[in-house]
Order: sequence, then C-alpha cells, then structure tokens
Amino acid sequence: MQEFKPVKEGKVREVYDNGDNLIIVATDRISAFDVILKNKITQKGAILTQMSKFWFDFTKDIVPNHMLSTNVADMPEFFRNENFDGNSMKCKKLDMLPVECIVRGYITGSGWESYQKDGTVCGIRLPEGLKESDKLPEPIYTPTTKAELGLHDEHITFEESAEILEKLHPGKGAEYAKQIQECTINLYKKCAEYALSKGIIIADTKFEFGLDENGTVVLGDEMLTPDSSRFWPLEGYESGKSQPSFDKQFVRDWLKQNPDSEYLLPEEVVAKTVDKYKEAYELLTGEKFA
Repeated sequence: MQEFKPVKEGKVREVYDNGDNLIIVATDRISAFDVILKNKITQKGAILTQMSKFWFDFTKDIVPNHMLSTNVADMPEFFRNENFDGNSMKCKKLDMLPVECIVRGYITGSGWESYQKDGTVCGIRLPEGLKESDKLPEPIYTPTTKAELGLHDEHITFEESAEILEKLHPGKGAEYAKQIQECTINLYKKCAEYALSKGIIIADTKFEFGLDENGTVVLGDEMLTPDSSRFWPLEGYESGKSQPSFDKQFVRDWLKQNPDSEYLLPEEVVAKTVDKYKEAYELLTGEKFA
C-alpha cells in the first residue's frame, strides 16, 4: 500500500497529493484567533466535509467546484479506514487565487466594531443608524489577503484584489477580481435564502476560488461550514445585540472570557461546540448526522 504524507497542513485541513488530484482531509482540530487550540472536537472534520459536500452540490449551477468525491472507495487504499472515512474529499487540483472572498449580510463582529467608529466596514460606507446584528440593505463584499499559517489576513479593497491578481495573471486581474466578487455575492444570496427557510441566518461567510487547467474560475477549499461562516438561529433573532451562534463563536467567546486558558477548552465547551455543529448540519441538510 502506498503511504501518503500531507504536502500542506493548515490550521484544520491536511492536503495530500494524489497525482492528478488532491485528497483534502478536515481534521478534528479547531482554531480561534489564528491559533490552533489544544483540544480536538470529535467528529468535527466529518461534519465540515459533509456540510461542504451539501453546499457544493447545491450551488454547482452558479460556479463549478473542486469536489470529485467524498467516498473513500474512490481514493487510494491508504485512505480507506476510519481515520479518513467521512472527513476526506477528493478534489481537482486548482491554482488557488490568494484572495479570501468575504461577504457580509449582517453587521457583526469586526464589522460592527468598525461601523461604530466611523460608519464604515472595510472602507465601505453604510447607512446611518444601524444596530448590532442588523441585516444590511444588500450583502457587501470585503475581501482580504490570504495569509500564511500563523499570520493575519489583511483587509483589502476590490481594486487592491484586482492588483494582486493582475501581478499573478497579467491582463486578467480585473476580470478575475470581478468574477470572484460576483460569484461570492451570488453564492451567498442563494445559500442565505435557503438557510433562512431552514431556520438559520448566515450572517457572513468566506469563499476561496482557484483556476483550473483552462483558466476557469472554480470554487475550492470549504464552503459554508461553521468554521468559515457565522450561523445564527432565526428563532429568537433580534437586532441590537450579539446573537447566539452555531459556529465557533462559542469558543471565541469563552477564550475572551478566559485569557489565561492557554487555548485549552474545558470538556463542556468541547461538547457544546460539537453539538452546535451537528445541529447546524441537521437543520440545513434535513438529515441526521451519522
């Protein structure tokens, strides 16, 4: 049996080179504030992978994506065991674009902090009088750089994103920047509307895109998981305050309240976090997580 070692490791994901495709494994690691926590969240990797699969299938009419299979039977023998079953995705190889495509439909988090200071979010002026957690009149696109592990992403303007892409793809930067902006907004609108019908508000999220061998823009990485998005329950939603969430905001809040934790979570926080991830998966897909 051929053995595989990751060719790239992120905070949560491991990437294996499988010749003309990749195997991307979502581990049970969890990160917050760009730090990998000491705990693992049991089944988290499988929940993330299966949720991404659901959304990739749901949005393939908007933009092609990199998913080939989540069935380990379609992968080399090395991956056909319980360590990889459910949390692995066989994917097309892409030339990834170094821009994180963030879309915000509600004002919260760092966006709310910025708005309170000067009425803008990432340089975009918003209407006066918004309250925390208000729905925005239209979703806004606030891209960032894609930082290396351990470094912080930096907010950039749409024009700066075009300049970054132009350096890598001369003559195509503006075109690619516009394409990923439009895909980001269209994906968010379709998925947010669907999620709302299932009792979940998607406050904000991020997408990543790459180019295939023909230069076509393709959606990659993960999609609309609790790790890459802010999910709020529709029931009980009320603007003017922060919202309870299905994502790792629960972990972030605990860490803020316990600055001396050295990034070690108590077991009850771990248990509540995985329960929230499962609840979001089951609400969105209509299926019990197995």
